Amino acid sequence: MKIAIVTGKDEGPTKLNAFDNALSDAGIGDVNLIKVSSMLAGNAQVYEMPKLKAGSMVNCVLSEITSDKSGDEITAVIAVAIGNELGCVVETTGVNENIDDLVDEAKMMVEYMMDKRGVEIKDLIVKHATTTVLKIASVVASVVYLNDDIIE
Repeated sequence: MKIAIVTGKDEGPTKLNAFDNALSDAGIGDVNLIKVSSMLAGNAQVYEMPKLKAGSMVNCVLSEITSDKSGDEITAVIAVAIGNELGCVVETTGVNENIDDLVDEAKMMVEYMMDKRGVEIKDLIVKHATTTVLKIASVVASVVYLNDDIIE
């Protein structure tokens, strides 16, 4: 299984536009995202995000938050644990929360999921996007499931 882990952030004139701009910043703005639950095949491999075919149907785990409150610090976090048998992904978000606490929360949740399944973690990756809202902003963090059909 091939995955990419991406983050993005941006402002926009509306919440929808801010979200769309953040998706574009992450490299996933021109595709149709299909939210899936948080499981990976064993020995998943992480790749740099390739250019995707516009309009493709793309599976992903998506962490996202949007705010129109000026001064808010918004954060989206994604954590990926990969083992030989399987992998797990968790997402979390926060408004005006300590980034380290959010990262620690995501790590704890994904480690718990793997432990509950009796799977040893070979690789643990956590990424986040954070911004301070000027007018209307959005942040995203996502695991994108890659296959040859969606790659340009």
